[in-house]
Amino acid sequence: QVPLVESGGGLVQAGGSLRLSCAASARTFSGRAMGWFRQAPGKEREFVASISWSGGRSGAADSVKGRFTISRDNTKNSAYLQMNSLKPEDTAVYFCAAARGPYYREGTTDYDYWGQGTQVTVSS
Repeated sequence: QVPLVESGGGLVQAGGSLRLSCAASARTFSGRAMGWFRQAPGKEREFVASISWSGGRSGAADSVKGRFTISRDNTKNSAYLQMNSLKPEDTAVYFCAAARGPYYREGTTDYDYWGQGTQVTVSS
């Protein structure tokens, strides 16, 4: 059973929007911060956004700040990434991840459950 399942990726023109969703089981979601990461071809996986278990703290990488918003619905064991004003450099595979604990985290090693990723392609 895949612990996390992403959806919502696709092809969009520059300036457009997409909303990614991450569905989790209670075991891989409850009590955990959630994060979104991305990996472009030939590059390392990088932090995009994170939100604490309570939702009281959230944040995003400087490269997406003001354009991307992370949120969660603890009643649905789900996390989301709203992406607006998309740019070609946002093209990557986007991964949802569940952290080892409840607090906001930015490092890949702070997360122990990962989805399989969803492709986001932004055309110019």
